[in-house]
Amino acid sequence: MKKYFLLLLSLYSFSVSAQDWNKKKCAVVLTYDDALNVHLDKVVPALDSFKLKGTFYLTAAAAPFSKRLPEWKKVAANKHELANHTLFHPCDGSQPGRSFVTPDYNLATYSVRRIQDEVKMTNAALEALDGKKERTFAYPCGDTKVAGVSYLDGIKGEFVAARGVQGVMVQNSPTDLYNVGSFMINGQTGDELISMVKKAMETNSMIVFLFHGVGGEHALNVSLDAHRKLLQFLKQNEKEIWTTTFLEAAKYMKATGSAQKTN
Repeated sequence: MKKYFLLLLSLYSFSVSAQDWNKKKCAVVLTYDDALNVHLDKVVPALDSFKLKGTFYLTAAAAPFSKRLPEWKKVAANKHELANHTLFHPCDGSQPGRSFVTPDYNLATYSVRRIQDEVKMTNAALEALDGKKERTFAYPCGDTKVAGVSYLDGIKGEFVAARGVQGVMVQNSPTDLYNVGSFMINGQTGDELISMVKKAMETNSMIVFLFHGVGGEHALNVSLDAHRKLLQFLKQNEKEIWTTTFLEAAKYMKATGSAQKTN
């Protein structure tokens, strides 16, 4: 009888740990793409006011990055994550709805070597700011391949994990850490954003938010009010919600055995 009880206890403990997110019901990762001015001017101050941390996927050639380097260095010093979103943000112009892609930065005409070199250069630029070796990556436009070849395969050693664009809740179970799903945000209200977090809480999941504009500066945008309402909810429920950076979430998943083995 005692052995049976211990077995049940062990199984229960395993079940709980499998759903655990740093001893919280769920994990929330706030990511911001493309190195926009509004990220420095509005987003960082908002995050800091609630003592929350964000992940900024930076395009190193973008003017709001290259012309404001001292400010980004301060962002890193305040424990936000500076992450890699390539040098020039190339996207596959052969895909539908990609009229915005310019010939110079059309991933469809790139070589694998070219995109890999640009990714490595961005890592070097980020390391010059924050002094860190560990880095995560986000695929521009969610495009992962050049001529059918995964361009990250040859440089996975440069990164702990990579963010994709599939709108899925992430389970703390075997997961491909080089294509973690996220929800692209565009026009949702604060209540709708909070509802998404509540769904993550109910399902013991991690939700990764993918923001671009926050209060403007990008066609994909969410209002400052909606964004602030989300942050307020996260802060008010921090006993149940682990709000963390993409890097720390990925490292936690690796440590708990949730990283899917890849070649």
